[in-house]
Amino acid sequence: MTPLEFERLAWIEPDWPAPAGVRALSTQRAGGASTVPYASLNLGSHVGDAAAAVAENRRRLRAAAGLPSEPCWLAQVHGATVVDLDAGDAAAAPITADACLTRQPGRICAILTADCLPILLTADSGEVVAAAHAGWRGLAGGVLEALVEAVAVPPPRLMAWLGPAIGPRHFEVGNEVREALLRGDAGAAAAFQPNSRGRFLANLPELARRRLAARGINRIFGGGECTHADGDRYFSHRRDGVTGRQATLIWREA
Repeated sequence: MTPLEFERLAWIEPDWPAPAGVRALSTQRAGGASTVPYASLNLGSHVGDAAAAVAENRRRLRAAAGLPSEPCWLAQVHGATVVDLDAGDAAAAPITADACLTRQPGRICAILTADCLPILLTADSGEVVAAAHAGWRGLAGGVLEALVEAVAVPPPRLMAWLGPAIGPRHFEVGNEVREALLRGDAGAAAAFQPNSRGRFLANLPELARRRLAARGINRIFGGGECTHADGDRYFSHRRDGVTGRQATLIWREA
């Protein structure tokens, strides 16, 4: 197989009935300037990669995807804080948050992941777009509930897309994680399968679907790409430890 460093920059686009003018993509790991262990399109500036390589990777993404502006990169902490990128200078510098939204055309919501679940939202009208970083801590902490409330659009008018994340055959958790997630969704026990190690395999996309549905969002797409299983296309912290980050972006066209 051709080394990742020499492959063309690539991404996937959501297969969902988003309104005209709403654009979204989720990057894969090939086509960048970073070297092992970040090879090669690492877009995260917080993982120990050379700053110049990350800057070049972001430049390549902007050029290849024809992005209208620099994505609004968040300092993600596995919490439930939502930032409105249209408020004051929120889009001017990285701020600590795990979800964001915008109504401003040309402004790009961005989420970085390497196993956690990136989730995109848009309204039927296209008036607002949003994104969330939803690992187990974010789900347990209510990041999706907080984002749906902040979007302030009736949930039946919203649709969601679940991006690449660790799949249910690879996401092993302990009972403390299971209990934390069940506290916010007592009916989610079926999303955890016991394994031979006395632990559980958790279905992160299913847990997110349940929480979105509980808030009234029933049009939910995606969730089938496993970062852990596909090392050629995706970074995975669980699989590799020190590694890069892919990005999931959503914006309104000007």
